[in-house]
Amino acid sequence: MGSLLAGRVALVTGSTSGIGLAIALRHAQEGAKVMLNGFGRPEEIAKARATVGAAMGVAEAPYSAADMADPAQVRAMVEGCIADLGGCDILVDNAGVQHVSPVEDFPDAQWDRIIAINLSSNFHAIKAALPGMKAKGFGRIINVASAHGLVASPFKTAYVAAKHGVLGLTKSVALEVARTGVTCNAICPGFVRTPLAEAQVQPLAEKHGVSEERALTDFLLERQPTKKWVEVEEIAEAALFLCGPASGSINGTALSVDGGWVAQ
Repeated sequence: MGSLLAGRVALVTGSTSGIGLAIALRHAQEGAKVMLNGFGRPEEIAKARATVGAAMGVAEAPYSAADMADPAQVRAMVEGCIADLGGCDILVDNAGVQHVSPVEDFPDAQWDRIIAINLSSNFHAIKAALPGMKAKGFGRIINVASAHGLVASPFKTAYVAAKHGVLGLTKSVALEVARTGVTCNAICPGFVRTPLAEAQVQPLAEKHGVSEERALTDFLLERQPTKKWVEVEEIAEAALFLCGPASGSINGTALSVDGGWVAQ
């Protein structure tokens, strides 16, 4: 186990599975005390807490069940992290949801939910965590955006709007904190290998009458030049770098980890 983040406290939202869990685990492996957050089946949450806890040398990692769509719960989560773990040095805003629909049929409730979770929760968490970071003279805010924060796709209006908003939020916060020892950056993943994403391959193969391999490369990863999944560990390593000593002058940046998607 490393010690790059020894003495630091990290709060990672949406960290009971996928990208968030990988980031939380990697930070714990480098010595950080990590608080998890997210939804899921009780046994999945318990497994995540045990896995990250083991990396921290404790039975289970601290966990908040805060609903990222509720500003009061977001604030309480950050305050709980500060009270229970002694601070919030690293904030990784990763929680996100998706809905796919033509704009004229897009349910109002889904628009509101996606904007609340994918964008507004970042604002509320940053607002709550920033005073403590400034007081300490150190902070790392990482917003997990998306390639869809830089380019658009049809039928994903709320998600694309939210992720573009995340990049604007990232830049504005970065300018405000530039002389405080705090940085604010975004990571923009392409298609990442997660159970939810992998589950899309078989239906695509059946729809188009092709093999699952063809469905993956020709349809799901059509815009990802490498034709390979981005692995969650790659996102975790990018987040870790942004928290380390070599990244102090990286501020307000959107770091693409997308196999060349937005280079086109």
